Amino acid sequence: MRLYVAIGALSITIIPSARAQWAVYDGANHVENVLIAARTLQQIDNQITSLANQAQMLVNQGRNLASMPLSILSTLQSTILQTTALLAQAQNIAYSVQSVEQQYQQAYTSVSSGMSDSALFSQAQTRWQNSVGGFEDALKLQARVVGNIPSDSSAMTQLVSASQTSTGALQAAQAGNQLMALQSRQLSDIQAELAANGRAADLERAQQAANEAGAEAQYQHFSQRDAYVPQAVAIPASGY
Repeated sequence: MRLYVAIGALSITIIPSARAQWAVYDGANHVENVLIAARTLQQIDNQITSLANQAQMLVNQGRNLASMPLSILSTLQSTILQTTALLAQAQNIAYSVQSVEQQYQQAYTSVSSGMSDSALFSQAQTRWQNSVGGFEDALKLQARVVGNIPSDSSAMTQLVSASQTSTGALQAAQAGNQLMALQSRQLSDIQAELAANGRAADLERAQQAANEAGAEAQYQHFSQRDAYVPQAVAIPASGY
């Protein structure tokens, strides 16, 4: 009995000392801490990915907003001004409604039998000069349009190359807009050339119609003159 009591007392004395030396391990708490750390690392990784995507988006926006360094606007404007100046140099009858009405009335529709032969001749000469000037103006404009072809070809090549190598949407759009501007300027050349050719052709037709009226007036003058009466001509005697 005493032995059991002694063993029990020894156990009571030793056990508290042994418990004080052992570390307490909470497995559930450790697993929870590991999961929290993993979730935190995942959130940080997601934030890094999001920042990288935002940075790339800003880079792309910068590319899309980058302006194209090539511009042919000044060249197009200069060519249009040259063509306009050439049209303004139209000889005799200009491209003006008021000018056409005034000069056409004077040289083409005022022909009558009451005019003198000298006046009829003067009008015919004026009409001939107008026709010659109209054809010369048309030839000059045609030469201008043909001379624009090499520069247009070079500009088109540059714009197509710039469009294909553009780094963003803005550069591609600007290249396309400049190509459309080039086509518009070419269409204006065609329009000017058609106007010049039509002017020359109309002047020629108007000249033919007015000349017919002038010929009719001259015939009236001739028919109203007295018939020719033959007369004897006295030839002075020769001194030989």
